[in-house]
Amino acid sequence: MYKASLDKILPTTITGSLPRPSWYTENLGTRSFLDAMVTSRFREQYVDALSAYLREQEIAGLDIVTDGDCRFDQDIGGQSWTSYPPHHMDGFDTRHPKLAKVGAGGIAFPRGHILHDYLEARVMPKLVGPVGRGEMQYTEIWKAAQRLTAKPVKFGTVTPELVAFAVQDEHYKSLPDRIMALSDAFNEELHDLADAGCQVIQMEEPQIHLLAARGFVDKVINPEFMLKVFNNTVRGLRAKTEVWCHTCWGNPSQQRMFSKVQSYKPALELLNQVDADVITFEMASSGATELEDVGRAIQGKKIGIGVIDHHTLQIESPDDVASLVRRALEVIPPERLILSSDCGMGREGMSRRHALYKMVSLVQGVNIVKKERGLPTAVSLAADPAFSLLRTS
Repeated sequence: MYKASLDKILPTTITGSLPRPSWYTENLGTRSFLDAMVTSRFREQYVDALSAYLREQEIAGLDIVTDGDCRFDQDIGGQSWTSYPPHHMDGFDTRHPKLAKVGAGGIAFPRGHILHDYLEARVMPKLVGPVGRGEMQYTEIWKAAQRLTAKPVKFGTVTPELVAFAVQDEHYKSLPDRIMALSDAFNEELHDLADAGCQVIQMEEPQIHLLAARGFVDKVINPEFMLKVFNNTVRGLRAKTEVWCHTCWGNPSQQRMFSKVQSYKPALELLNQVDADVITFEMASSGATELEDVGRAIQGKKIGIGVIDHHTLQIESPDDVASLVRRALEVIPPERLILSSDCGMGREGMSRRHALYKMVSLVQGVNIVKKERGLPTAVSLAADPAFSLLRTS
């Protein structure tokens, strides 16, 4: 059900995370969000950071905004994107010492690689009982942001299979059982969020394209099963809200997870079957080599195209953005096209000023194309020359 993007032509947004203000020193940690908001210092910093995130998106001129992932801690590589659910759901032992463990695939990044630190920071509680929603409190977190802006706040969450892959399990008999139990708990939490009025929910990084890119052929854990997991997690949500499926290639510490640009092609047929209104694709950092393939394969849904590269500090020019938008419009109708960043810009590696001007450039580039097509343009206070502090005479 289109809500946030309803009747918007070429709407703009970002994926989710934004760089953390240096003065935002409080962490949520393992406390519930509501418990933390009782503490005056946390509440003040949290609301002020939220206000900064939202205001910068507004002055850039974005149509759909995010909370900047404000709930996540100041940690290595944005690790709490994954660790937030198990630290706040039922069924996990958060009291006893936890150790970072090597995954089934071994150590992907050896000591000496920046992402080895990210692996060492993967400290998760152990699953010891039936999993449940616990105190995820997605609804309260979204409300804290939505009451500060009139623009729709897109709420993003990691997918349940990524949580399942990351934790040790002493309760469920198999990995599929663990994944589906988490999926059911997520679905219940997301329905509460949709019922509260959230206009757009974004599921971040389903493993459909990642397993397909790796050629994963396990009889149980495979792209087809990941499609089943995604559709179970969002079961019934589209009757209430707008559902987005965000796909990219990873973003810890603003680093690439793969040495070479990966291909969406093996997963496009399955991705076209996800129970979502919008699917986003990383395009800016790959030179949009598969843009035409995506445009042809994804039908009956809106397509979000990344026109801003989250890996680099170089600010894209509005002309560069406009060129990519024009290319997208050759294969995607304007009423089905959404423009975004490739991924989040707040996973530890970028300054606030860089992120702001990437958002400004995004909006300015889309405005160029809107003018060419006779469409209303977005107001971008950040690019209004009338407010320059420079004197011309």
